[in-house]
Amino acid sequence: MVSVKLEELEKKLLHYTGKAIADFNMIQHGDRVMVCLSGGKDSFTMLRILSLLQKRAKIDFEILAFTLDQAQPGWNDTALRAWLEDRKITYEILTRDTYSIVKEKIPEGQTYCSLCSRLRRGIIYRYAEEKGYNKIALGHHRDDLIRTLLMSILYNGEIRSMPPKLLSDNKKHILIRPLSYCQEADIAAFAELMKFPIIPCTLCGSQENLIRKKVKRLIDQLAEENPKVPSNILSALSSIKPSQLMDSDYWDFKNLEKSRDLLGNSAEKQDALQPLNDPFESLL
Repeated sequence: MVSVKLEELEKKLLHYTGKAIADFNMIQHGDRVMVCLSGGKDSFTMLRILSLLQKRAKIDFEILAFTLDQAQPGWNDTALRAWLEDRKITYEILTRDTYSIVKEKIPEGQTYCSLCSRLRRGIIYRYAEEKGYNKIALGHHRDDLIRTLLMSILYNGEIRSMPPKLLSDNKKHILIRPLSYCQEADIAAFAELMKFPIIPCTLCGSQENLIRKKVKRLIDQLAEENPKVPSNILSALSSIKPSQLMDSDYWDFKNLEKSRDLLGNSAEKQDALQPLNDPFESLL
C-alpha cells in the first residue's frame, strides 16, 4: 500500500512539475541548473523530481545539488551526503557562517527570515556566477506562492508574490521554481514516504508566530469551507486585471476624460472610413 501511495504521489508531482517547466519554459537544452538543496522536504522533493525528469526529458541539461551550510548549531549533513552519493547526484556543500551574523543583527523574537535569505541569496548568486550555472532552482511550491501574495496584500499593501521564473535584479541570474503548481500536502506526504534525511532549520523553526504561519491558518480555514480557495488564489496570480485596480502607473486617472475624447474621436473617424455593409450580401 505504501509503495502504491508513493508511486501515485510521484506521478502527480512529476506531472505538475513538468507542466510548470513547460508552461514557463524553465529549462532548455544545455542548461546548467543549480538546484538549491536546503535539507528540507521541499528542496529534497524538487531535486528528486528534477532528477527523474532529467532522465526522461528529450533535452540534455545538467543538475548540481547545492547546499549551503550556514553553521547553525546541530547541523549534520552526513546523511544528506550519503543520500546524494548513493544516487550519484553531483553536489556541493559550501560552509559559510551566516547564522552568527543573523543572531547578532536581529533581536530575539523578531523574524530572522529576511536577513537570512538576503545573505543566503548573495552566496548562491556568487557561486552560480563563478561556476557558470545559468539557472538557479528554488523549492517554493504552490502554497508558498499564494501565502506570499496574501502576506504582501495584508501586511505590506502590495500585490506581489513569487514568480515561477525570474530574472534577478542584477540581470545575471534566472531563478526557476519548478514546484509552483505542486501542493505542500503532497510534498510533505511524498517526503515522509521517501524518508528524506531532513535537516531542520533552527532559525525559522524556532519562531512560532511568524506571519506566514498565520496566513497559512487563514487559507486552511477558508479551504475547509471551499476547497477551491487555494487554487483560485494561484489562478489569480496569472489572471491580473490592471484596469480593475487603482495603480496610477497603469492608468492615468486624472486624464481619462482626455483619453476618452481623443480615442473616441479617432474611433468615429475610423468607422466613417469603413464601407457600409451591402444589404444584399447575405443573400449571395
